[in-house]
Amino acid sequence: MSAQQALVASVPRARPAARRGWLKEALTGWAFSAPFLLIFLAFLALPILASAILSFTDFSLGNLVDPFSAHFIGLGNYARLLHDPNFLQAALTTTIFVVFGTVLNLAVGLAAAVALNRGISRFRAVFRVGYYLPVVSSIVAIAVIWRFLFNTDFGLVNGLLHTFGIAGPDWLGNPTLAVGIIVALMVWRNFGNAMIIFLAGLQGIPNDLYEAARIDGANRWQEFRSITLPMLKPTTLLLTVVTTIGFLQVFEEPFVMTQGGPLNKTRPISMYVYQQGFNFFHQGYASAMAYTLFVVIAAVTLIQFRLLRSDT
Repeated sequence: MSAQQALVASVPRARPAARRGWLKEALTGWAFSAPFLLIFLAFLALPILASAILSFTDFSLGNLVDPFSAHFIGLGNYARLLHDPNFLQAALTTTIFVVFGTVLNLAVGLAAAVALNRGISRFRAVFRVGYYLPVVSSIVAIAVIWRFLFNTDFGLVNGLLHTFGIAGPDWLGNPTLAVGIIVALMVWRNFGNAMIIFLAGLQGIPNDLYEAARIDGANRWQEFRSITLPMLKPTTLLLTVVTTIGFLQVFEEPFVMTQGGPLNKTRPISMYVYQQGFNFFHQGYASAMAYTLFVVIAAVTLIQFRLLRSDT
């Protein structure tokens, strides 16, 4: 036997029993993962792929019996969006919801977190639960209550104004007031989530920084501006991205309170997608709008990371 043959013979070979054990573990892992994979493919991956294909066709109610009878129209649906005044109005409404809703949601959430962290000492748990309760409540039930609160004829708000001799306005019939009320509802319902995350961030700031600032003569506002806000930048980035994505997809609040009215001024893109897809059965056009909204969400998220990540 040559020296090379002796060297090859000396290399230990994988034992058949070990290979069978590895194969058994792999099959067991796939068996446990199979239910999730099947559900993911059936109810998420395939619908996403199908909607992507539909966005390039004129698929509508007449094609339900024979889906393959739909015509391929390329980017026709996407080009149509640019000339659709209803879509442009929905995009403007969504922008208003996102800009005002995100800013107010973060501001109110931060104010509540600072108050609970350093200001409120008694009944702190009660305030914390009270602020967070709307987050875990049914949004449909909350929207119905708000709709009755601001009802023109028998709402509680106009009733209170009437006791002072003031004639209340048509809150949900005026486009400007209706948009403001929906933004207020979105902020009231969601700021508890921002408060909890901001509170966790505040409790992670070392007290040594505040003690050193007080020794140097800093007041509360200077501590907040020079210590609290810079130390909360990672938390602010997270909340800005999450809140923006959530408000870009807002649907339940305007759907329950105003049905998109008056004059479609409170109809966001997600509601317009729903109406085109399930009321008018323009599935191809609705799919194009849905993917346009997806691209906008991805672009806005990327921009936010680019602007805020460098300082975090």
